[in-house]
Amino acid sequence: MKKKLFIILLALLPSFIKADIQEDFTIANNYYSDGSFEQASELYEQILQTEKSAEVYYNLGNTYFRMGELAKSILAYERALRIYPNYQDAKYNLTFVSAQIVDNIDDSNTFFLRKGAIALRNLLHENTWTWLSIICFVAFLVLFMLYLFGESVNVRKVAFYVAFVMLFVSIVSGRCASSLHARDYDRNEAIITQGIVNAKASPDRSGTDIFTLHEGTKVVIHEVIGQWCEIHVGNNVGWIMLSNLERI
Repeated sequence: MKKKLFIILLALLPSFIKADIQEDFTIANNYYSDGSFEQASELYEQILQTEKSAEVYYNLGNTYFRMGELAKSILAYERALRIYPNYQDAKYNLTFVSAQIVDNIDDSNTFFLRKGAIALRNLLHENTWTWLSIICFVAFLVLFMLYLFGESVNVRKVAFYVAFVMLFVSIVSGRCASSLHARDYDRNEAIITQGIVNAKASPDRSGTDIFTLHEGTKVVIHEVIGQWCEIHVGNNVGWIMLSNLERI
């Protein structure tokens, strides 16, 4: 009897946890509505320790923005979009807050196809791209078999062309999924969290300052040596200390 009761309680535990999270989320939202932004942010952060949620990250981003913490706000919106890439409110707010960053990064030499590829990749979640790749590849196989063994010449022609469209989409989707997986596994994108950071030509304090970054700027980490990392932002490359940024 005790064993059965234990099993029942164990099965109900996730429901209890979700109920507690929902209750905390409601309380945090009330704090936000009342203007108690510090209490709201603390409770949102506490919720995220238990369950990562795009909605919680979005509300956290709004809260930090109201507190004047632009870097933390941008970081929260970025993390919301990692979970739910088509979160339009998060996209809008991220664009709005990012426009207030001091840095004017020169990326005029960045190849436009690379920009387009990154924008395409970020449209969907990694799992969505993976399933799309699998489905399109299966469709390619079916259509190719129809091309080989179809009785009608017209059907075989249509099957041939559509099959290779499906193969192309499968390959592109697979590449997008792979790129997102690498991005999220390596966590090589980060947000500058300090007010003003001088990027140096070499990974040491005595290195020459080559450009300046401000709080909230998004950078890409390419190499880490000790407490230093080489960052790329636009056409700029330099070294800053890891303590000056937080990975997305």
